[in-house]
Amino acid sequence: MQPLIFDTMNGVFGANQKEYQPLPAEVRGKKSTGEVLTCWEFSPEELKIVQETGRIWLSVLTYGHPLQPLFLSTTKPEVYDPE
Repeated sequence: MQPLIFDTMNGVFGANQKEYQPLPAEVRGKKSTGEVLTCWEFSPEELKIVQETGRIWLSVLTYGHPLQPLFLSTTKPEVYDPE
């Protein structure tokens, strides 16, 4: 999968850091929720696998800290604000 540049993005994580792939993102919502939205595109090969299995996998490095809430969607989600 490749991260995509999208119309409402307002920053890039890992920009100018050769050890990281730049990650276009939209930081939105209240600072207390700290929502970061990214958009990804499947390659044709990946899309075929998803169509066949109906699955994707998510790996998150927490570095020993608590896992933060995650949300995957096929459409651009609305801001989730529990406050």
